[in-house]
Amino acid sequence: MFVQRTLSSNAVLSALAALSSNAIAQATPAEGHTTLPPIVVSATPLNANVDTQILAPAKVLSGEELRNKTGTSLGDTLSQELGVSASGFGAGASRPIIRGMEGPRVKILQNGMSVADVSSLSNDHAVATEAATARQIEILRGPAALLYGSGAIGGLVNVVNNRIPTQLQKDISGEAEVRYGSVDNGRSTSLVLDGSTGPIGMHLDGNWRDTGNYKIPGHATQGDPNSASGRLPNSFTHETGVGAGASCLATWGYIGASVATLDDHYGIPTAEKSFIDLHQTRYDIAGQIDEPLAGFEKFTFKLGHTDYTHTEKQEDGTADTIFSNQSTETRWELAHKPLAGWHGTFGMQTEDTRFSALSAESGLPDTVPRTKSTSVAAFLVEERNFGPVLTSAGLRLESVKRRPDTESGFTGRKFNLASYSAGALWSFLPGYGFGPTVSIAQRAPATEELYSNGPHESTATFDIGDPALKKETSRNIELTLQKTAGMIRWKANLFQNHVSNYVFGRNAGQVDKEGAADADGEFTERFWSQADATIRGAEAEISYNLRGEGFSVRGFADTSRGKLDQMGNLPLQPASRYGVDLGYAQGAWRSGMTILRAQQQDRLATFEHSVTPAYTKIDANLSYTQKIGATQVTWFALAKNLLNQDIRLATSVLKAVAPQPGRSLILGVRTRF
Repeated sequence: MFVQRTLSSNAVLSALAALSSNAIAQATPAEGHTTLPPIVVSATPLNANVDTQILAPAKVLSGEELRNKTGTSLGDTLSQELGVSASGFGAGASRPIIRGMEGPRVKILQNGMSVADVSSLSNDHAVATEAATARQIEILRGPAALLYGSGAIGGLVNVVNNRIPTQLQKDISGEAEVRYGSVDNGRSTSLVLDGSTGPIGMHLDGNWRDTGNYKIPGHATQGDPNSASGRLPNSFTHETGVGAGASCLATWGYIGASVATLDDHYGIPTAEKSFIDLHQTRYDIAGQIDEPLAGFEKFTFKLGHTDYTHTEKQEDGTADTIFSNQSTETRWELAHKPLAGWHGTFGMQTEDTRFSALSAESGLPDTVPRTKSTSVAAFLVEERNFGPVLTSAGLRLESVKRRPDTESGFTGRKFNLASYSAGALWSFLPGYGFGPTVSIAQRAPATEELYSNGPHESTATFDIGDPALKKETSRNIELTLQKTAGMIRWKANLFQNHVSNYVFGRNAGQVDKEGAADADGEFTERFWSQADATIRGAEAEISYNLRGEGFSVRGFADTSRGKLDQMGNLPLQPASRYGVDLGYAQGAWRSGMTILRAQQQDRLATFEHSVTPAYTKIDANLSYTQKIGATQVTWFALAKNLLNQDIRLATSVLKAVAPQPGRSLILGVRTRF
């Protein structure tokens, strides 16, 4: 659990910075209304002071805020966070995009370990984790994320569900929720239970969701009055997930295990009307030993195994391609006590994956050959105070091997990677801080980027990889200025990433299923290519009384721009956005409204042709909480896209043919006990 706790700790530092200590003092619960327990920073080898978040720019979604934002996918849930957008490939498959970077550059974790799906391979592949049963979701942007994977140049998202308990509950506690959404006739329910017997802690969670094709305000295809209207065809989802875990806790630490299954069935809203059936089974073991040796605080370890498969099917149910990924990951960390003023941790991580994309008809490799990938990494992170300046430094060395089947004709590759970062926080006045952070990160090309050579029906592309691709090297710098005390708090970030050998998909002409040029072919030829790129941007937010009783307000804005050196813009870049959150809390009542304005995105790559129009999205929420016996019951209503705007995401491959849902009203009830 140490990895999870480290991630949680770093992310919480930033989240707490947005809270006013005065506001918290005022936010005393009204009679009959209890608050969620606070997120606690614990078991971290690094400084846990709430003003150190510059060294780990982050956001934590938890409690009522997380529940209000929970959508049908992880990308939908996080799409309005600062610096985060979504791939928007229909309701079932939407992945977070951080600071304009997506796919393998954004690492998705569950409890500090890789989700081990294939969502980074293509936008039509869903993320195999669920927000409805998560205790919290942590977003780490920038250099802090590099310690958890060399590929996390853009950042990482960690979904925490605490399936392996790390503390004992005196009584059974939990949370249950049911909700209904008007835009897609969506029905969902979720349940989380925690309890213990003697020294054994136990956990159980489950969720079920069923949504139909969602309503759209206009026509599906931009500027085409003959395209579908009313509802977006093939935008349905159906998901079921169950997880259970147990652990033995003692004075020396704990050891535990968990198992979880996920089944997902969702449509791809393209002309082919294909759909995907997904199944994943996941096993995890985690443990911690306190003070294992003299001079050391704790030893933590994790082992995870994931068996993932999904089948892409035609509209009539005929199977086209079967994607499979079997992954085994281990991680251990040893945190040492302060030594010459330095406090930190070191460890190792290994990963072994076996990936294939086989034709359902012939059983032979289709888009990507069978490939075995292995990686071994060692990492170190240290921190020390020098008067008013807190410094932090990290190093990660990694060896990655890709080994395709010999029958494919491709040769294997080996990449030696070195990533490191250094940062400082200067508290020049009480409550004020300035921090520069620099880092160099390297990423090995993904399997599909190296070895793709075939049609991908769900995205209507004929993908061609390049087995000679070089490793990416990203040189990053970030500057942060912030105020972290008082009723009014603010933060501003400037960042720039210069990436050598940036891997991107370059679209060419139309081809048939065999890859032959055909002006009327159903597939777009896409080559995985490399060029140097620069991504720069800014983020800012200011808040007043963000968690207190009475009126609260938060203003925010973010922008980023990516360009290929001497080759124009990067594809699928996010629109610049700004907005305001308004809230009012009094006693058992909570209410809020978010107004988000996204500007027109016309900074297109040379092969892009669709300008994304500007839009204004207004969401609102209202809830009332009451006590019924020992149970806290919250009745809630959520309104989304109140203006019923035709919203198209600049980061979506389907932006021209698949708008986001129209106006929606969600009603539900949530209980905590």
